Amino acid sequence: MRAMVYRGPYKVRVEDKDVPAIEHPNDAIVRVTLAAICGSDLHLYHGLMPDTRIGHTFGHEFIGVVEQVGSSVQNLQVGDRVMVPFNVFCGSCWFCARGLYSNCHNVNPNATAVGGIYGYSHTTGGYDGGQSQYVRVPFADVGPAKIPDWMHDEDAVVLTDAAATGYFGAQLGEIAEGDTVVVLGAGPVGLVAAQSAWLMGAGRVIVVDHLQERLEKARTMAHAETLDYDEYDDVVVEMKKQTDYLGADVVIEAVGAEADGNFLQQVTGTKLKVQGGSPVALNWAIDGVRKGGTISVVGAYGPIPNAVKFGDALNKGLTLRMNQTPVKRQWPRMFEHVRNGHLTPREVVTHRFPLEHIAEAYHVFSSKLDGCIKPLILPDAA
Repeated sequence: MRAMVYRGPYKVRVEDKDVPAIEHPNDAIVRVTLAAICGSDLHLYHGLMPDTRIGHTFGHEFIGVVEQVGSSVQNLQVGDRVMVPFNVFCGSCWFCARGLYSNCHNVNPNATAVGGIYGYSHTTGGYDGGQSQYVRVPFADVGPAKIPDWMHDEDAVVLTDAAATGYFGAQLGEIAEGDTVVVLGAGPVGLVAAQSAWLMGAGRVIVVDHLQERLEKARTMAHAETLDYDEYDDVVVEMKKQTDYLGADVVIEAVGAEADGNFLQQVTGTKLKVQGGSPVALNWAIDGVRKGGTISVVGAYGPIPNAVKFGDALNKGLTLRMNQTPVKRQWPRMFEHVRNGHLTPREVVTHRFPLEHIAEAYHVFSSKLDGCIKPLILPDAA
């Protein structure tokens, strides 16, 4: 089969790999029909994630058709069209029993903090991902879901991570009716977080970014107010001005490890790699939320320490909530919102590339060329 493979920072290409085989009776083999590149894939591409090994196939957002099932699989049959959450999880451990699928205790021998994730280095289990023609799906009875007949394929693939993570970010904020919510980052996760904030009762939603195509998307897709942080000497001061000098009730941090906005933090976090990423957005959240407010963190960070203003968070009495998204837990309610038109995941999609052009796709997305917000990968396209 043809698959994207990692050859070092900023080096990816398509090569021939063996079609994955059933390794356990609970496995399924899925022929990928549509995949995506996630903003967090760029952390791997840029060499920020530990233990990203040469030859690894990225891709934790994908949908496809079941080609083969193990002898113990009961819920799927060959030919089923499925969407696969980015979490690999067993469904039966202490954490899975409580819906914490992203913290599954049985799927990642390489770390205790995070469960398994497709295509996201050996730090998250070493599972090859879906930027390929075929992928092995462990625990096939508990992870994948059949794609509803009414659902558009592009909605389905975005729901496997980005949309679910944005929705989860708004959930973690515990938004009360009438709250002012600030979303840091107008990528796909931030855009859906802004849409979701309205569903959860927000009275006002403000999105912060500096790329004009993303800010325009926030206005049209999420009906949000926008702030371009490049226009202000200190965007936190502007956030305070916009909120009667109190600060937002809830801030959703949807940027993560490669945040711009502070040269020193960016250099130490993304170039010298002495931090687990640049915590600029997280510190803006701590400074920009009101005392007693809530910060929801769904931007991805590496496992090593960051220079975070924890003392300020303590003294302001903040609630910080965060996790990798337990995707499948969000789907039942999200499916209804998508069906009713209240959430529109596929609106974030701007580009589509054949798998054979994966290197170009990563370059365009990484460099933010051509207004690229969300690229999809078509494994079977010419």
